[in-house]
Amino acid sequence: MKKTTLPIFPFTAIVGQEEMKLALELNVIDPKIGGVMIMGDRGTGKSTTIRAIADLLPTIEIVKDDPFNSHPTDLELMSADVLAEYQNDVALATEQIKIPMVDLPLGATEDRVCGTIDIEKALTEGIKAFEPGLLAKANRGILYVDEVNLLDDHLVDILLDSAASGWNTVEREGISIRHPARFVLVGSGNPEEGELRPQLLDRFGMHAEIRTVKDPILRVKIVEERTSFDLNPDVWLDKYATEQTA
Repeated sequence: MKKTTLPIFPFTAIVGQEEMKLALELNVIDPKIGGVMIMGDRGTGKSTTIRAIADLLPTIEIVKDDPFNSHPTDLELMSADVLAEYQNDVALATEQIKIPMVDLPLGATEDRVCGTIDIEKALTEGIKAFEPGLLAKANRGILYVDEVNLLDDHLVDILLDSAASGWNTVEREGISIRHPARFVLVGSGNPEEGELRPQLLDRFGMHAEIRTVKDPILRVKIVEERTSFDLNPDVWLDKYATEQTA
């Protein structure tokens, strides 16, 4: 069977940027730290490193077909529907999934982030149903916001409030939904493209400021590693398989 997913550069193969890697590792180990803001020049490996560590994460058990990645036994991580079934002693089918890594596009709307009315069901079935947003998909995972310094202030406030409280509340057209939104918030940005609001920086648990690697030996190594990976990713992944699983 052919692979349908793109290969991800190994986290253990990333050269330098130790401060960024440590900040990400600590937040993955203990999400209560409160997320991490990574600021650095373009081409310093921010997105590559974030996606690489997400690929290292284990699987989690969720209630099958639940859009909120509800936990089968932890009441604080259950959606309202799953909680009701759990309290009524309904047997919950479960499945294992990779810890989700959700990208928030720069042009995302509030409805896309928080969720909104399912228009298709409203038109075809005449019922008011909720269509989960990115916060629902990111529950129990990582929510990555690239160029967070360019994101609309209102959306940033929504993300930070949800990350701090662990819940997302949506009220639309007579529908009121409250669902768990526990995630590690990771933001990145280029200081040359816009200043970061001081009050925004205060809301992240950690801040990593990275610089372009100046050492010529390391720069050559970075280029060689990336070129080798792009030419034959499968061989390159096998090379780092032992370190990745350690």
